[in-house]
Formats: sequence, C-alpha cells, structure tokens
Amino acid sequence: MKAVIARKPSKIDTLEVVDLPDPGAPGPGQIRVRLHANSLNYHDYAVAAGALPSEDRRILMSDGAGVVEAVGADVCGYAVGDRVVSTFFPYWQDGVPPHGDFSHVPGDGIDGYGREIVVTPAHWFTQAPKGWSHAEAATLPCAALTAWRALAVEGQLKAGDSVLILGTGGVAMFALQFAKMFGATAIITSSSDAKLERAKALGADHTINYKTETKWGQAVLDWTGGRGVDHVLEIGGPGTLPQSITAARVGGHISLIGILTGIAGNVPTIVMMLKQIKLQGIIVGSRRHQIEMIRAFDANPAIRPVIDRTFPLANLADAFHYEEGATHFGKICVEM
Repeated sequence: MKAVIARKPSKIDTLEVVDLPDPGAPGPGQIRVRLHANSLNYHDYAVAAGALPSEDRRILMSDGAGVVEAVGADVCGYAVGDRVVSTFFPYWQDGVPPHGDFSHVPGDGIDGYGREIVVTPAHWFTQAPKGWSHAEAATLPCAALTAWRALAVEGQLKAGDSVLILGTGGVAMFALQFAKMFGATAIITSSSDAKLERAKALGADHTINYKTETKWGQAVLDWTGGRGVDHVLEIGGPGTLPQSITAARVGGHISLIGILTGIAGNVPTIVMMLKQIKLQGIIVGSRRHQIEMIRAFDANPAIRPVIDRTFPLANLADAFHYEEGATHFGKICVEM
C-alpha cells in the first residue's frame, strides 16, 4: 500500500511516498479500514515542516476517513461496508483528557492515516455522518470537533448567544455553522474582504476586516452595544488574545485553540480578572464528543464542511505548500 512519511529532520519538500506491506486481517477487537481521504490541519503541517519533531519515517496525517473492509472477533457496532472516520485522540474515549501532549496522536506520536489501509482497535474510529463523502468526513476529527467542544461542550452554547470567531479556516467555518445551528449570532474576522463575503453567505451576522479595523476588539464591543460577546474562538494566540478579552462580555468564555501568532506573550490579566472571563485551552475532544457531534450532523443535514480544495495523496507536499499560502477558505483535503 502507498503511504506518505516524514524523514527526520522533517521538511515539506523531503516528504516521501513509499510502499508499505499490507497490514493484513484484523485481530480481536480490531477493524480493517481502507482509507479514502485525509484533511489537513495546522498540527499536520507543523509535524511535516519539522516544527513539531516526530520520529523518523513517521506516517503523517491525524484525520482519516474510509470504509470498513473486515471486522475482527469481539467487535460490536461495525460491519463490513460501514463508512467510518478516525479520532484525533484514540486513547481519549470519554471523561477528562488522559494526556497533556501529542504523544498518542496519529501522524505525530504514532503513525497516522496518510496511507491506504489501516488495522486498528475498533474504538479508534466512529461511524461517519450519513450521506457524507469521505473527504467531508475526514474534516471532522480535528477541526470540527475542536469547534464543537469549544462551543457546544465547554461553552454550553445556546440560542441567543453571540460568538466571535477569528479567521476563516476549517475550525472557524465549523464554528460559524454550529453557531447558526444553535441560533446564536456570529461575528467573523479576516484580513480578506472576499473571504468575509463568503462568510456572510454562510450566515455570519457581522464581519470585521482586522487589517482595516485594527482595534477590532473594541469594534466588536461597540457592535454589541458595549455588552461584549458570550463566546470567543481564539485562534491567533498571544497576538490576538488581548483584543479577544476586550471583545468578551463580563463572565464571557474564551476558547484558546490556536497559536498562530506565537507560543508566548503578554496578557492583560487585570482586565480578564475584572471581567471575570473564563479562558480555557481546547485541544480537540474525546470519542464521546465526536459521537455526539456526528449525531448533531445527522439531525441537521443542511450543514456540510466547507472544502476549499483536494489533492491526491502523492501530492501531499503540494497540499501543505498550498496551506502555507493561507489563501484557502475552509478545509484542504487529500483523497486516495
């Protein structure tokens, strides 16, 4: 079977397409899945580019979707032909996170889904949403679940709430659609007016170009009549967090899910304390969260992932270079 591996030290232009042995039949508690698609996440890019060092010859990609080809003994809930999707944290089934790192994440701490066939424990996958393509399903394990956990699980999003979403990438576009699904007001920021127009078409209630409106946190506060928003999906990190704090209401909830502006910086802690804001780090979610999210997708069939472009697996390096350009809107996918 074909797979894409990273050599150590990893660089995008040194990724290799290799032939690996077929993994064979599944054992007890396992399923054999023929993978048909991956989706790109910033985490995958960081591993491929060497920013997150991994083992030599690591098979890349944390998200995979495909079809069950065989089912081992003692497996319940799967049948040959089922369309399934992987989980980002295969050992986090429910409850609190068991790890504080990426040591068990496919494509980083363990081999990932940038290959044609896998044999894994059955609980490393879930059923995919009904009627979705493999590429659509592959967008769920990281991007969609991050947005779902931030808003629906930790944020307890409800109708009438307001949500500030930074950017127009995969997580952001899922967050926008979840906000509208719950009956919330959504505000989107971007440096591109064209992307903001596309966000409006998906239901964004208000948009802000942060290049022309540099004090966008105050602009959000003004737009809400001085109240501030209930939820912020903070994707930028230290460079944007102070303005997100400005934009949040007293007692608001900020989900810290990205570090695009760096890994450290100054935070106006006195403002955060006076406003009694809840700041929570979010790294994806559990298998239970994913099952609940997919149930929500099945109940709301009009919601679908926004896919910008797909590449063949052999051109994974080109897909990462395209991601580097930051011109995409929504998700970038790979198909086998």
